[in-house]
Amino acid sequence: MNMLPRRHTGAFASVAVAVVLATATVAAFLVGSSSVSLGDLVAWITGGDVSDAAKSILVNVRLPRVLAALLSGAALAVAGAIIQAVLDNPLASPNIIGINSGAGLFVLLAASVFPGLLWLPPLAAFAGALVTALVIFGISLGANTSRLTVVLAGIAITSVFGAGMNTILIVNPDAYIGSSTFLIGGLAGVLMKDVLWPAGYIAIGLLAAFGAAGKLNIMALGDQTAHSLGMNVSRTRLLMLGLAAVLSGAAVSFAGLLGFVGLIIPHLVRFFVGHDNRLVLPLSAAAGAAFVVFCDMCSRVLFAPYEVPVGILMAFLGGPFFIYLILKNRKGGLDDRG
Repeated sequence: MNMLPRRHTGAFASVAVAVVLATATVAAFLVGSSSVSLGDLVAWITGGDVSDAAKSILVNVRLPRVLAALLSGAALAVAGAIIQAVLDNPLASPNIIGINSGAGLFVLLAASVFPGLLWLPPLAAFAGALVTALVIFGISLGANTSRLTVVLAGIAITSVFGAGMNTILIVNPDAYIGSSTFLIGGLAGVLMKDVLWPAGYIAIGLLAAFGAAGKLNIMALGDQTAHSLGMNVSRTRLLMLGLAAVLSGAAVSFAGLLGFVGLIIPHLVRFFVGHDNRLVLPLSAAAGAAFVVFCDMCSRVLFAPYEVPVGILMAFLGGPFFIYLILKNRKGGLDDRG
């Protein structure tokens, strides 16, 4: 598949992802219902003269939206890479196994019971994501549980939590402003105050994930080998799922139920750089950020003057990719015990 030495491939991929991320980020600041010139963007960044209209768009609209896209993309991609590694399941991702839905349900509960507390949604999202992760962890430990069973259980959990969210919105329609976009996943109307609290959780979660990449590599050798190297596999697996819950929950708290980022991006990264998580996790973070920024930008301009939530565009991309993975991995023993 790859004729270059792995270290050269990793360096090339890192540069390529960095260029794509920078290009997508700059473009996302410039395009939209009201365009901003590159000169205005440069002047704003460097502290030069910029028109009040352009500055207002950049500060109040584009900055929080681009920052939200970067943070949610990085968080969900790394969470997906972690979940796939600890469950040894190529079909697992935060939205597929219900972690996003668990976070979303708890966010709506918090918004319904304690409206106005800006610091609460990220904590509630983490709690919901963690509860779901624990359920999936318990299912994955069951005797004769196949990888496909874990995925099907996650889909069932997603359905139950989705019904719970819809029930809350029927009983209390004012529980969450913009709830329709939240249920699909979207970044329109995101404000800096919505992003600041979750940004801290995501930054800490990403750093912790990068630091734990070596443990994921050891787990990939198999439980018996990891035990022989002194690792408490069950505890490590549980802690890593908790870390994925932090990342997913924080992203869901402001971006809604964005799907398939954590499924698509880790697979694409592994295709180019292999399975060394010391490369996979940071590259997934950068590639996931670029992916969401690019998709959000497309959702603004492809259907102009209308704007569709970015979650719809991701569903169009992620659905076929999920089907492809199912067909591919059935040949590779998806029904075998994970």
